[in-house]
Amino acid sequence: MSSKNKLLTMLILGSGAAASMALINKYIQISAAGKNILEDSESLCYRWRFGNIQYKKTGNGKPLLLIHDLSSASSSCEWSALIRPLSEHFTVYTLDLLGCGRSEKPNMTYTNYLYVQLISDFIKSVIGRRTSIVTSGSSAAFALMACSSNSDLFDSLLFINPDSLLTCSKVPGKSAKLYKFILDCPIIGTFIYHIASSRQNLQKLFMNDYYENPFSVKGSMIDAYYEAAHLGKSPKSLYASVICHYTKCNVINALKKVDNSIYILGSRSIPDMEERVEEYRKYNPAVEITMLAQGKQLSHLECPNQVLEALHTYLY
Repeated sequence: MSSKNKLLTMLILGSGAAASMALINKYIQISAAGKNILEDSESLCYRWRFGNIQYKKTGNGKPLLLIHDLSSASSSCEWSALIRPLSEHFTVYTLDLLGCGRSEKPNMTYTNYLYVQLISDFIKSVIGRRTSIVTSGSSAAFALMACSSNSDLFDSLLFINPDSLLTCSKVPGKSAKLYKFILDCPIIGTFIYHIASSRQNLQKLFMNDYYENPFSVKGSMIDAYYEAAHLGKSPKSLYASVICHYTKCNVINALKKVDNSIYILGSRSIPDMEERVEEYRKYNPAVEITMLAQGKQLSHLECPNQVLEALHTYLY
């Protein structure tokens, strides 16, 4: 009888813990999205076959598509400091990638090829003309692959602090597949995700990796990222796919093949950035490189004027 009592006690405690986690998950999701920071009355919707994509169109001139970095907390607010000045010379398109910001976040495995298809379809269906692209971080790989598949859709490609070619080539291992399985669990997986995407952890990212000067970090921007990380049906699905390398792809062959103009802006404050961008030029000698004196991963948010100056040199 004692063993049955112990088992019953464990079941009761386990059920109680699961119920508590479920309540905490619900509270975090509601409270994080309660400020409606990312709401935009001028937002448009592209009804893509895998989910609705929220985007914005501003200005007049040649089309310019800005693609934010890929993380579960990212959104087009990453370009907030550049949109207005760029719209004086370009028709600027900013979108929230599937699984990000205000776009739909279906419960699925996100891959490099999914985003390659999204970028190509968006240019064909929404923009309808050859388009120059500016990407941030890991999204450079999507633009490279998309341009390699259909170069007629693209004009110039400009990458801000792209991933190293080695990082792009990572593949899911056994431990990654196990971790993704855990993250896909409805209660415990969501609880782990909420810890990883807490406002405190996002603040650390901004102060250590995203910005060079931690005193430049604004609470309003952290709030925007925090809200983006908790909007939608399944924000943890993108997180699981990214951290387990399902969104990675070897882009070396695409880099060699692309004949369009490629420009890279790299921040000197990122330890290995100079070696990283030189590696791109090793496989495509036509790549042009500018090293930014200020800022880190989100230099276009922290120091927009120096990024605008570089964009003016390459794209105008």
